Amino acid sequence: MVQSTAKIRVNPGQAGKDKINPFLFGHFVEDIRDHMEAMLAYPLADMDFESTDAVHRGLSGRWRPYTNGKSTVYALEPAAARHSGHSQMIRIYSDDEAYAGVSQAIAVKRDAQGYRLAVYARASVEIKFVVAEIADTMSGDVLGRTRIDIVSHDWRRYEMRLAVERDCEHAEFRLYVPADHERWLDHVSTGMLWLDHISLLPSDSVGNVRKEVVDMTRELNAGMMRLAGNYISAYHWRQAIGPELERPCIVNEAWGGWTNKYFGTDEFIRFCRELNVEPLICVNDGSGTPEEAAEWIEYCNGGADTPMGRLRAANGHPKPYGVKYWEIGNEVWGAWQVGHCSAEQFAERYVRFAESMKAADPGIVLLACGHTNMEWNRVLLERAAEQVDYLTLHLYHGYNRFGMNDRTPREERYKAIVSYPEWTRESMRQLREMFGSDERYAHLKVAITEYNTMYYPNTMRKGLPDEHTLEAAVANAANLNEFIRNSDLIEIGSFSDLVNGWLGGCIRVGDYYADQFRGKTKGWSGKSLAVYGTPSYYVMNMYANRDLGHVVASETECGVFNVSSSVPGAPQLDELPNLDVVACVNFSGDKLTVFIVNRGLEAALAEVQLGGFAESGTARLLELTANHYEAINSVQQPDAVVCEAHDLPFSQGKVTCQLRASSVYALEIAR
Repeated sequence: MVQSTAKIRVNPGQAGKDKINPFLFGHFVEDIRDHMEAMLAYPLADMDFESTDAVHRGLSGRWRPYTNGKSTVYALEPAAARHSGHSQMIRIYSDDEAYAGVSQAIAVKRDAQGYRLAVYARASVEIKFVVAEIADTMSGDVLGRTRIDIVSHDWRRYEMRLAVERDCEHAEFRLYVPADHERWLDHVSTGMLWLDHISLLPSDSVGNVRKEVVDMTRELNAGMMRLAGNYISAYHWRQAIGPELERPCIVNEAWGGWTNKYFGTDEFIRFCRELNVEPLICVNDGSGTPEEAAEWIEYCNGGADTPMGRLRAANGHPKPYGVKYWEIGNEVWGAWQVGHCSAEQFAERYVRFAESMKAADPGIVLLACGHTNMEWNRVLLERAAEQVDYLTLHLYHGYNRFGMNDRTPREERYKAIVSYPEWTRESMRQLREMFGSDERYAHLKVAITEYNTMYYPNTMRKGLPDEHTLEAAVANAANLNEFIRNSDLIEIGSFSDLVNGWLGGCIRVGDYYADQFRGKTKGWSGKSLAVYGTPSYYVMNMYANRDLGHVVASETECGVFNVSSSVPGAPQLDELPNLDVVACVNFSGDKLTVFIVNRGLEAALAEVQLGGFAESGTARLLELTANHYEAINSVQQPDAVVCEAHDLPFSQGKVTCQLRASSVYALEIAR
């Protein structure tokens, strides 16, 4: 095996004065593709019968007929009062003497306490009860069953527990009038059942979120969680508060399908509180108004004596949430965005929103939509700098910057992806130059509210690597090093995304792979209950859980590599160091952490000189590695690429580290 040598010299005596903000390691949730479906704990889809189905006429979405009656009729009818979309009607003819209802293929896990089953229903007077059950479609075993007595001809909510005796990937949920139901005497009459909501929620869910997702997210120690994305520019927050069943079903204009009404403001805040992270909310400045944004702030932060605070209290949350960080504008420079506009138009809009939002709560901190195109930022800041606390950037690094595709040699593609920090560094250089050009900009900080690797072109996966490789983790880790090096300027980061959804969700649920434009496609295993982390998940975990205070000076001697780009304005990409290194000390000064990303395609033996921090002892080395940079975690091998810890004895103020190719390390020394 080819191996190079390297030296890393750390100077703990030269520490920066600026703190490394824990918000730097934040994350991001968006109602995009299957993000919410994967994150939330509901196994059923189309719970409110909002969509239609082209295959089974008269049924909604993924629902299927469950009947052995030749005459059973299904139809979608107007919704119940205060509901939206459709209700599902099932008409049962007594002559059939059959069972009749609806079913849906799902996966369930064992739940002795019972899934919370909620049904919103009404029936003709002949229907006295229905049966709800979950069955294994492979064996025929019924895993759980309960009876629901229908007590009214009018709409009524019914709720009970449905225990499930074991995990089952090939289950079916059924709600039906059984064949042994007492038949109505008049054979001319029919039994009619209407449904306008059916949901299942496991007993261990946290709010409406999967326990496994909450547990894995908690381990990320995120610092901050952002609610935003393209969909937010057509999102009206009042449509997703109050009783869930009465929330309207709204088309997701950005990504297709329906906006998930089961994760609104109150659920997002609960999610953040469960994780002990700071919420960051992006307001709708596309189809929304400054007044709507101000009311959202009052809903979150106003006392119970204010109009919106009173509404929050009526929804079960009397204490203000105290949301401090608010973002105005999500990629409004992009033509795909509702509210797309010029920089001049956005600056005027931003000021109106900022003034209205600050009037609602003068203590909030405002983030303004920035751009890697510095001309946008120049226009925005000239007109609105005094109203801006943070300028935001979205940094997605992919092959489009290099004119590469599936015919480009793999090693050249790899080198391009791991050049990520050079592009970030160039954007920061330009911003520093701009911020230093006018005293009005001296207070400004930067928030990278979306970032990730991106293997363009998104709609043609053949011949290109998976989005969730060790290669992607190496690139994202090197980019985090650049964030840390610029921690005097960058204080907020949001990795995109948290769960499934976009191509790079760091937590994966099941084996679905979402293409940007084609939506969700089924994977190969059917293990939809599997929840696991990608290699980038373990990078985020590694970085956010270190004891970091300030950056300290360091120098690195190592091998280099080159990348060529055909894009005008690309940064210098010659003689890039194989090892991307940043060193930090904690606030008490008794722990040194050195992040080392080996971007090289060969192993390296690195001597880390501690600069007098410690002479001897045992260092701890965290390592994220695999046998190849295209290694991934999957439902079959969820732990193929994980972080492992090693103890390294050292003496004479030097630590020798064996660094594998294409790998990420955190070296910790305590004194």
